[in-house]
Amino acid sequence: MKLGRAALGLLLLAPLAVRAVEPISLGLALAGVLTGYIYPRLYCLFTECCGQKRSLSREALQKDLDSKLFGQHLAKKVILNAVSGFISNPKPKKPLTLSLHGWTGTGKNFVSKIIAENIYEGGLNSDYVHLFVATLHFPHASNITLYKDQLQLWIRGNVSACARSIFIFDEMDKMHAGLIDAIKPFLDYYDHLDGVSYQKAIFIFLSNAGAERITDVALDFWRSGKQREEIKLKDMEPALSVSAFNNKNSGFWHSSLIDRNLIDYFVPFLPLEYKHLKMCIRVEMQSRGFEIDEDIVTKVADEMTFFPKEERVFSDKGCKTVFTKLDYYYDD
Repeated sequence: MKLGRAALGLLLLAPLAVRAVEPISLGLALAGVLTGYIYPRLYCLFTECCGQKRSLSREALQKDLDSKLFGQHLAKKVILNAVSGFISNPKPKKPLTLSLHGWTGTGKNFVSKIIAENIYEGGLNSDYVHLFVATLHFPHASNITLYKDQLQLWIRGNVSACARSIFIFDEMDKMHAGLIDAIKPFLDYYDHLDGVSYQKAIFIFLSNAGAERITDVALDFWRSGKQREEIKLKDMEPALSVSAFNNKNSGFWHSSLIDRNLIDYFVPFLPLEYKHLKMCIRVEMQSRGFEIDEDIVTKVADEMTFFPKEERVFSDKGCKTVFTKLDYYYDD
C-alpha cells in the first residue's frame, strides 16, 4: 500500500518535476514504476497470475470437503491439515507430496479438483496446474527414457515460471515402473537445483494400488459392527506404502520416492456405501438446479451394484456413474 501511494504521488508530481529532471530520466523512472508495480497488478486483474489468488482459506477448503466429499473422514482430515499447513508455511523444506489410493469413484480425482480450486481461481484449468494421465501421456514402455527427459524438462520449466505449481499424476497404477523416479530430485530436501527451488510445489499421485487392502480393513470394521469413522490412518497408511512399493503393476514398484520417504502422506479412500451414493446424487441434483426428489434418489442408488455379492456393502463404482444414471430421469 505504501509503495502504491508512492507510485501515485510520483505520477501526480511528474509535471512539477519535469524542469528538475531530464525528460529521458523521468520517463525511465515512471516506466520502472509502471512495469515493476502498477502494470503487473493491472495485468493480473485481467488474467491469472502465479500466486495471485488470496491466501488459501482453511475454512473454505474444509467447507468444500464437507459439502462435496462423502464417506472419506480420513482423506478429509489429511487433506485439510496437509494442504492448509503447507500453503501457510512461508519456507517449506520440500514440496508437498500426496499419494491418494482407492477404488474408482471414491473421490480421488474430485479431491485433486478441490485442492486446485482452492489455490487457483482456474482450478484444473489453471496454467499452473498440470495433469498427467499415464495411459495418455506415457503410453509406450519403449519410450520410457524419452518420457523421463520430457517430464524433467516440463516440471523444471513450469516451476521456474511459477514456484507454486501443482502436478497431478493420474493412473499411477498403470504407469511404467521406474518412470516416476525421474522426478525424485524435485521432491527431495534441496533448497535449489540448478538455480530452481521446488519447495513450494505440490505433487499429487492418484492410484488404485492398495484398494484391496483398504477394502479389507473397511469390511472387517463393518463385520465387527464398528463405524467406519473409527478407522484410523495408522490402520491403513503403512500397508498402503508397502502395497504400492511391492506391486509390480504399479508405477511405484520399488520406487525411490517411497524408498527415500519422499511421499508425505499415503491417503486411503474408503469404498462407498449406499448412503454415500445418495449423498452424491442429491448434490448432483442441486448442481443441476433441480429440487431434491427422494424417490429418484432412491431409484438411482438402487440401480448401482454392490460387493461383496452376499452382503452388498460397498458400491463397486463408487459415485462415478450415478451422474449419468441420473440423466435417465431428467431426459426430456
